[in-house]
Amino acid sequence: MPQTVLLAEDDRAIRHALERALTLEGYAVTAVADGVEALAQTHRTPPDVLVLDVMMPGIDGLQVCRVLRAEGDRTPILMLTALVETADRIAGLDAGADDYVVKPFDVEEVFARLRALLRRTSAVPAGGGPGPDAGTTRDAQLPDRQLEAAGIRMDLQARRTWRGRRELELTRTEFELLELLVRNAGIVLDHSTIYDRIWGYDFGPGSKNLAVYVGYLRRKLDEPGAPQLIHTVRGVGYVLRED
Repeated sequence: MPQTVLLAEDDRAIRHALERALTLEGYAVTAVADGVEALAQTHRTPPDVLVLDVMMPGIDGLQVCRVLRAEGDRTPILMLTALVETADRIAGLDAGADDYVVKPFDVEEVFARLRALLRRTSAVPAGGGPGPDAGTTRDAQLPDRQLEAAGIRMDLQARRTWRGRRELELTRTEFELLELLVRNAGIVLDHSTIYDRIWGYDFGPGSKNLAVYVGYLRRKLDEPGAPQLIHTVRGVGYVLRED
C-alpha cells in the first residue's frame, strides 16, 4: 500500500504541482486548500504524514499543528514556510512540527525530508537502533532501553526525557537528535553525520536546519546556573558534555 500524505496549501499552483510530484513519487495524496479542511480530513482518514503550509487563511498551519498535538495526534508533520527568520522556524517547532522546508524549495528536498520522517515513524523499537559509533559510545546502558549521560536520562520506549528531575517536552526530531548526542556523549559529531543519522540526507553547508534544531533543544535543556550541555565545535559539529 502506498504511504498517504495530506497536503494543505492555499496556493493553487504550488498545491497542484506538489500533489502531482508526490503522486509520481508513489504517495497517495489528499490535497486541501486550508487548515479547516486539513483538520477535517485528518479526523476522517488519518494520513501517514502531513505537509502543511504555515500561512493559510483562517486556520493556518501552525494552528493545525497545535490542535493535532493537543489531541495527542503524533503523526509526523512537515511544514512549508516562506518565513526565513529563525524565530519563525522555531514557532513551527514549538507548535509541534517535526521538520520544515523553506520556500522556494526543491521538490527533491521535500521527498528526502518525507522519507526521513516516515523512516523514523516506522522504526521499531522507536529510537532503539544503535548509534553511529556503537561500541565507542560513553553512555550508560540502563535497563528497559534507557540512556543516561551528562545528567540527561532518556526512556526510549516511552519517548520521555529528563534533565535531573525536570522532564522535557521534545518533538520527535528533538528527541532523536538528543538521543544521538547522548549515545555519543563526549564525542564530537560532525554536521554530515548528524544530518545523515537524523534526516537521512545531508542538505549541505548552506542549510541552517541543524543549527535551528540545536538552538531550540538548548532552550529546553538549559537551566539557570547549570552548565550548558550541547557545545558547538566551530567548523566541525556538536558534542554533548558537562563542563
